[in-house]
Amino acid sequence: MQTSFSELEYAAKKKQTRRDRFLDEIEAITPWASLIATLTPHYPVNDGRGRPTTPLELILRMYIAQQCFGLSDEGIEDALYDSQAIRRFVGIDLGRQSAPDATTLLKFRHLLEAHQLTAAIFSAINAHLAERGLFMRAGTIVDATLIAAPSSTKNREGKRDGEMHQAKKGNQWHFGMKAHIGADANSGLVHTVVGTAANVSDITQAQALLHGDETDVFGDAGYQGIEKREENLETPVNWHVAMRPGKRRALDRSPLGEMMEKLEQAKASIRAKVEHPFHVIKNLFRHRKARYKGLAKNTAQLFTLFGFANLLLARRWLLAAGSQVAP
Repeated sequence: MQTSFSELEYAAKKKQTRRDRFLDEIEAITPWASLIATLTPHYPVNDGRGRPTTPLELILRMYIAQQCFGLSDEGIEDALYDSQAIRRFVGIDLGRQSAPDATTLLKFRHLLEAHQLTAAIFSAINAHLAERGLFMRAGTIVDATLIAAPSSTKNREGKRDGEMHQAKKGNQWHFGMKAHIGADANSGLVHTVVGTAANVSDITQAQALLHGDETDVFGDAGYQGIEKREENLETPVNWHVAMRPGKRRALDRSPLGEMMEKLEQAKASIRAKVEHPFHVIKNLFRHRKARYKGLAKNTAQLFTLFGFANLLLARRWLLAAGSQVAP
């Protein structure tokens, strides 16, 4: 295919922007063949009647760009016209074809939600990472983070999202949902995602965050007493839960107190890894507020976000492995 003038001009530019580098990384580390194979059985085939179906890989790339930049459906449509870097990533040449519109992407998201395909995307990414030895499976870190939801009642129904709830953290109230995750204690990569309303206690979801093969589980002080809960009595794991802050501050300088402080520091250094995927989705992907209405749609989005957070956290290993096998 002949390269257009705008593409040649873009390729000839001397400076590579941060967006260019970011999209180049996503391009290099994404298991495209696996994702397309996962989605193909559910994607409609053009039967020659009506409007031609947008190619699966093109709409998938548009969806991934949307998630990585925290854009709305209309926002990513506009970005395709504004950004040559995003057009190149998606595979659109405006000189030959028009960009998919927001409605086309909306229908694709509904398809993913209807068939639980974001969970399948998450599983396909993790299988790709597991094949490269990045999940050790001996230990799990459990944690949760609050994700705000719009609290305004200035909408058609005149009320807030009924599936979201309030929760108090410290001295501040938050309205929204929680993303509960189980992460590999060695790599910090997320292997399990559960979405709930914000008022659901972290400790009630811990059992659902285990994959079943771990021997040790780490959690913050919010999981105190977890080993005594009925659902965990027969779970053959060692729970390593942080001491409550007040009790830790009260430790004396005796040999026993110093030993307990060192133990708390060791547990904290392991738990710190679980903050990395939260940092990626909130700060890099800009997912600080729930975009859709209801827990199902927002939880579906979390699977995609944490899947690509895993890829970015593992990019050094992935890119190094790719360079070793390159001709």
